[in-house]
Amino acid sequence: MEELFEIEPDVRKRIQSWIDGPFDEATKSEIRHLLIHNPQALSDAFFKDLTFGTGGMRGLMGIGTNRMNIYTIRTATQGLANYLQQQPKAPYSVFIGYDVREGSKLFAEEAGRVLAGNGIQVYLSREICPTPLVSFACRHFGCSAAIMITASHNPPQYNGYKIYWNDGAQVVPPHDTGIMEEVRQVQHILLDSIESPHILWTGREIDASYLKELSALRPHLTQTRSSLKLIYTNLHGTGIRIIPEALKQWGFYPVSLVDSQTAPDGQFRNAPSPNPEEPAALEIGTKQLLEEQADLLLATDPDADRVGVVVRYRHTAIRLTGNQIACLCLHHICTSLSDAGQFPENGAFIKTIVTTELFKKIAESFGGASVDVLTGFKYIGEKIRLWENSFAGFQFLFGAEESYGYLFGTFVRDKDAISACCLIAEAASMAQSQGLTLVDKLYALYQIYGIHRETLATLAFSDSAAGMQEMQTLMRRLREHPPSNIGGQTIVSREDYSTGEMPLPKSDVLRFWLSDSSKLVIRPSGTEPKIKIYAEVIQTPTGSMEEDIAAADSHLNALVNDFRGFVHRT
Repeated sequence: MEELFEIEPDVRKRIQSWIDGPFDEATKSEIRHLLIHNPQALSDAFFKDLTFGTGGMRGLMGIGTNRMNIYTIRTATQGLANYLQQQPKAPYSVFIGYDVREGSKLFAEEAGRVLAGNGIQVYLSREICPTPLVSFACRHFGCSAAIMITASHNPPQYNGYKIYWNDGAQVVPPHDTGIMEEVRQVQHILLDSIESPHILWTGREIDASYLKELSALRPHLTQTRSSLKLIYTNLHGTGIRIIPEALKQWGFYPVSLVDSQTAPDGQFRNAPSPNPEEPAALEIGTKQLLEEQADLLLATDPDADRVGVVVRYRHTAIRLTGNQIACLCLHHICTSLSDAGQFPENGAFIKTIVTTELFKKIAESFGGASVDVLTGFKYIGEKIRLWENSFAGFQFLFGAEESYGYLFGTFVRDKDAISACCLIAEAASMAQSQGLTLVDKLYALYQIYGIHRETLATLAFSDSAAGMQEMQTLMRRLREHPPSNIGGQTIVSREDYSTGEMPLPKSDVLRFWLSDSSKLVIRPSGTEPKIKIYAEVIQTPTGSMEEDIAAADSHLNALVNDFRGFVHRT
C-alpha cells in the first residue's frame, strides 16, 4: 500500500480491507484502478461509513464504505437484523419496498437475502413502491420494521436506505443509534437465496387496503361536486402506481397525465432533477397546465412522499411553496372540522422548526395546538406515537414540513404525497366552488394573519472528508462568533439546539429570531453535503397584495444575502 501515502491511515485501512476481503473481483479491480489513476476519488469513497441522517442512509452509488452498493446494503441490513433479534417481540418480520432508481430492486433483494439468512420473515414488494405504502404496509402486516430503498428527489447517481420501526415511522433514538452501533460491529453477514421460504413477494393487494383507509378521511372534509381540471405528473417515479386511482376515488377524474414523464425511469430523462421544489422539474407539466387551461398541476417526487403544486391564476402559472401548501391544507382541515362541529378539543398539529410560523397562527386561531419538532418527518411520526401512548396526549390531525411533505391521518407515519394530492385537490375544489383559486385563498390568509414569506438557501460543500470538515468548522464559528444583527435587524434571541438546553433533542441547529419577528434557521443537511439556511419574514398588508409581497420578498433576499456575507467575512 505504498501508493497510498497521501491517504489518511483510517481510510487506507478501509481500502485495504476491501482489497483483502470477500468482495467480488470487479469491485477489487476498480479499487486498484482508482488507486493508481484517481486516489482522491478512492479516498472520498472510503473516508467514512455511510451514516443515518434525517432521511436515513443516502449517498452516491459506487464502490466504497461511503457509497451505496450491495456491500453497504448487506452490512446495514445485518446490523438491523442483529438489533431486531435483541427486541422482545419475536417472531420478527420486515417489509421491503423500492423506487425506480438503477439498483433499487437489486438493493431491496440483497436486503431481503440478509434478513432471510437471519431467519427473519420478509415481505418483499414485487414492483416499485411509494414510500408511504412502505410505512402503511409495515403497519398493515404487523411488521417489526420496514426498509425503503430510495434517494427521494436526489439526482440519478444517488440511492438510499430508510428504516422504519414497527409503528411505521422512521427510526428515531434509541433505535437508530442502536441499529448503527450494530452496523459498526458487523463482522459476519448471513445471506440466503432470493428463493428462500422466508421471503414472501407482495403485490398490489396493499393498495386496496390503503385506499380504504384513505377514503375514510374524506367525510371529515367539506366536500364539493368537483369540476376541477387536474393534471398529474409522477416525474418518472412510483406515484403512478396509485395516485391516479386515489384521486378518482375522491371524485377527481378524469385526470390528465404528463405523458412524457409517466414511465418509471431511474434516469429521470424528462424530469431533470426530479424534485417538486425546483421549477425545472415542473416545466413540462406547467406548460401542459396552461395549454389545457387546467386548474391545478400536482407533481410527486420519485418515491411519492412529497408533492408540488402549480395553480393557474389569472391566465398565468403560480408555483406554490411547501410552506404555502401546508398552510392551505391546514386551513382547509380546520375550516371543515369547525364547520361540521367536529374539531376535537385536544386537536393538534405538528410542524418542523424550519416550517413557516403562519402554520402555528392558523392552528391556534381555530383552537388547536401547534407543536414544533426537529427537521425530519421522523420526528412527526415519533410525536404521533407518543401522543397515542399518553392518556393526556393530543389528537393528531395534520403534520407538515416546508420541504413539500404532509401527513393527514395516522394510518401512514411518514410524509404521504398520495393522501396529500387528494387533500390539495379537495381544498382547490372548495375554493373553486367559491369562485376562487388556491392563490386567492393564500392571499386571504395573508390578509388575516400577515404576509409570511420564506426561502431556503444553501451553502454547498464537497462530498468528502474535507467538505465535512468545512461544514463543521463553519457551524462552530457561528456558535463562537454569532452575528449581532442581520439585514439591519437586531438578533433578539439565539437558540442552539446542540446544547441539550432546548425542549427538543440535541441537534446541530441554530435558530435566530430578529427584532422584526423574522426568523433564520441554520443546519447541516442530514443527507447531502450542504448547510441549509431557512429564512422567514412577516409583513403587515398595507394595500396592494402584489406590492406588499414584492416588498417582503425583497426584505427576505436582503436577509439571506447579508447572512451569506457574514459567513464569508468570518
